[in-house]
Amino acid sequence: MTGQTIVSGGIQLAGAALAPLAIGAVQWLKARMQGRRGASMLQPYREMRRLWTRSRVRPDGASVVYEAAVPLSVASTFLALLLLPIGSVSPDWGFGNDAIVLFGLLAIGRFALAAAAWDTGSGFELMGAARDLTLAVFVEALFLVVLALLAFPAHSTDLIAMSASAAGGEAWREPAQWAAAVGLGLVILAEAGRRPIDNPDTHLELTMVHEGPTIEFAGRDLALLHWTAAARTWVVLVLAAGVLVPHPGGFAVQLLWLPGWLTAFVILLAVIEATQPKMRLLRVPLLLYGGAVIAMLGLIGRLLGAAV
Repeated sequence: MTGQTIVSGGIQLAGAALAPLAIGAVQWLKARMQGRRGASMLQPYREMRRLWTRSRVRPDGASVVYEAAVPLSVASTFLALLLLPIGSVSPDWGFGNDAIVLFGLLAIGRFALAAAAWDTGSGFELMGAARDLTLAVFVEALFLVVLALLAFPAHSTDLIAMSASAAGGEAWREPAQWAAAVGLGLVILAEAGRRPIDNPDTHLELTMVHEGPTIEFAGRDLALLHWTAAARTWVVLVLAAGVLVPHPGGFAVQLLWLPGWLTAFVILLAVIEATQPKMRLLRVPLLLYGGAVIAMLGLIGRLLGAAV
């Protein structure tokens, strides 16, 4: 391994520790924008530490499906962290750097929690899982179209090639790149469970979406699921910084672009959180469908441009 791949791999692994900080920063900034003091940026770590000291629970009648949900969700999300391009470089961890693999790993984590909800038979957990899967139909379709849009200039779904093709910013001369930005922005809001798609502050069972499938978990299991949710947000933010926005220069310069873009994304999420209310649940698919239409128009434009 070269020095660049070692540094890139170290940053990928560091993402596992830094992911909750991004969530805490969004919450802190949102509170300040709303005129509140708000909790510290380190609050997610405190919550996970508190949960880690509590005993876990196992619902009556739960099978191995429930027991496997947390390990499978954590493992798939951690592997997704190792696929992210850092400075257009990534170590060879043995399972490639394909964007479709990244998409599949995130889908596995969602499926594991949904399967656990069906296994326990809890009414509120099933309700949350059903809502999550309903939105996932639109989110995952949109995500695939966005990945296709971003892979087109690189002629590959390899994340390293996609990152290199986006580095200079030439792709932003085409409307298709702006369509990809709209689509990926909606994917980030959905995967992060932020407004207007979801309300991360709610703890009412009747309004939960992403938190719904975790109702029957407690203690260390719930702490790990909180980490998984934060890590999924980190994955889509770093992905946007790596394959969507410009990051010109050599490896060292691109490393400086990464925290800058992540800070910008965190601020943008906080602004949206502070200014946008939660949408009615039945209107969320329309928002995601609109994003998919825009992304599809961008993809059609690129296909027609390539055919000329």
